[in-house]
Amino acid sequence: MADPALHPETPTHHQTQPLKQIAIDYTPEACTHCPDANTITLTYDHRGGARWHTTTRFLYGTFSSLIQCPRGNTSGLNFNIYLSSLEGDKSQDEIDFEFLGKDRTIVQTNYYTGGTGNKEEFHDLGFDCSDGFHLYVIKWGQDLIEWLVDGKLVRVERKKGEAFPHKPMYLYASVWDASYIEEGRWTGKYIGCDAPYVCLYKDIHVPVGSAVEG
Repeated sequence: MADPALHPETPTHHQTQPLKQIAIDYTPEACTHCPDANTITLTYDHRGGARWHTTTRFLYGTFSSLIQCPRGNTSGLNFNIYLSSLEGDKSQDEIDFEFLGKDRTIVQTNYYTGGTGNKEEFHDLGFDCSDGFHLYVIKWGQDLIEWLVDGKLVRVERKKGEAFPHKPMYLYASVWDASYIEEGRWTGKYIGCDAPYVCLYKDIHVPVGSAVEG
């Protein structure tokens, strides 16, 4: 991540720092956080999945994590890292990286403004996302969003007069069974023969100087 001393031209909100604190939304026993090592483990099994998020929201900035997705037959599952102004709010702003369990060689990106999305794009990773750690980065500015994988820019969106994400957002990640969506056409049907499924996050970074309290 950018060191301000080495890159003084980097805008403050694109300077980053290690994530220190999270909140767990459900199934806390399926989420393990080690702040000293900057690692988070999410497990999906008979208990269901789990979801964590930062304890503060951010208005713009760079968000990143090394991620190793679950192995085995992951059909039906969705594992992800994303920004959202508030999970469950029908008028949320959101920016997504989503992995679809039926095919771990692709990743879906999307963004929402005021609860309206339908801007999905699919990207060929060139690897199986469970075969080791890979770096996923979201760079979000007032009029620009960039998605990067292992330093490679995979998508750019620029504000062109239409609505654009502008609400302060939390960083979220989860593993969940999405097989009911589109009758399984999105992520596949859940099989579960290789449970437990473990998604690993490490070296998670969030912006410096753009946290919004409350």
